[in-house]
Amino acid sequence: MTGTDLHFDDDEDALAAEYVLGVLDLPDRLAVEARIKADPDFAQCVTDWENRLADLNDDFAESPAPNLLPRIEARLFPGSPARKVKEGRGRWSWLAGAVAASVLILAVVATLTPPRVGLVATLATADARLSYEVRSFGSTLQVTRVAGLPAVQGQVHELWLIAPDAAPVSLGLLQDQVLSVSYPVPPAGWTFAVSIEPEGGSPTGQPTGPVILTAVVAGEA
Repeated sequence: MTGTDLHFDDDEDALAAEYVLGVLDLPDRLAVEARIKADPDFAQCVTDWENRLADLNDDFAESPAPNLLPRIEARLFPGSPARKVKEGRGRWSWLAGAVAASVLILAVVATLTPPRVGLVATLATADARLSYEVRSFGSTLQVTRVAGLPAVQGQVHELWLIAPDAAPVSLGLLQDQVLSVSYPVPPAGWTFAVSIEPEGGSPTGQPTGPVILTAVVAGEA
């Protein structure tokens, strides 16, 4: 390691390396990204692998981006003689221009359209005396207590996200204020859970107290 004396087992070290190499599937990659935010030691392990593998890019020369503006203008304003694109460049040139124009239009639409707000999951006791709602705001998850009280003094509610066949990953502590987490909507089948932890959160990075609430993410209707 660089500058630190961290001790990871072979599986954790290999997981950090696979993340940096980009060979993980989507659920594993999302779980690793959440762990990087919650576990500074593991985040340092990932940084060390990034530094080790950085030299692999030295053999690749930078490739300048093509000037696609004339093609975009030609697609958007086909009647303008000054903006005509030379013919005979083949179907790949046409496809590149069409894709670029589509990206431009989508970018404008994304800027003008507010992010879709949706209910992702509700974690509640059987009698609904304690309830949290997880909602999606674009690329952010917001968790709000809609019923009940926070944990008693000296304890705290901690929110976890669990991918199938994976260890829980902490998303943060649930207190009086709304919890906002930069995180995409988890895939269907993933589980949110709330446990009771000592004040300040779990000391181990995994749930240590009783799990009082759970909810499985459902697919879109």
